[in-house]
Amino acid sequence: MKTNDHEVIFAIVNSGYAEDVMDVAREQGVRGGTILNARGVVKEDAAAFFGITLHADKEILMMVVEKDIRDKVLNAIYKEMGMAKKAKGIAFSLPVSDVAGLAPKVEAKDELEEV
Repeated sequence: MKTNDHEVIFAIVNSGYAEDVMDVAREQGVRGGTILNARGVVKEDAAAFFGITLHADKEILMMVVEKDIRDKVLNAIYKEMGMAKKAKGIAFSLPVSDVAGLAPKVEAKDELEEV
C-alpha cells in the first residue's frame, strides 16, 4: 500500500543496548521494532580523530513509525542513547513509500470513550 505517513528509523548502538533504545522509543509512541546483529568497521585513525573507542559488535534497531512522531523519537533516542552515552548510538530516518503488514493503530480506551 502506498503511504507518505511512515518513516523507518534506524538506531545503531553497541551490542546489548537495542532493548534500551526500544524502551525509549516506546515511551514516544513506537509500537515495535526489529533488532539485527551487526558488526561495525572503522579505520583506527578515524576512531582516534573522533575520540571514540572501537566496539565492533553492534545492534541495529529498525522501527517503522508514523511520520508525526519521528522527530520526538529521534530526539529521545539521541538524548538517552547518543554518542556521549555508553550505547554510543546513532539514529537516522528514511522515508517509506510502501508498507504492508502493519497492524492498525489501536486507539487508547480514553480516546474511544470521548467520541
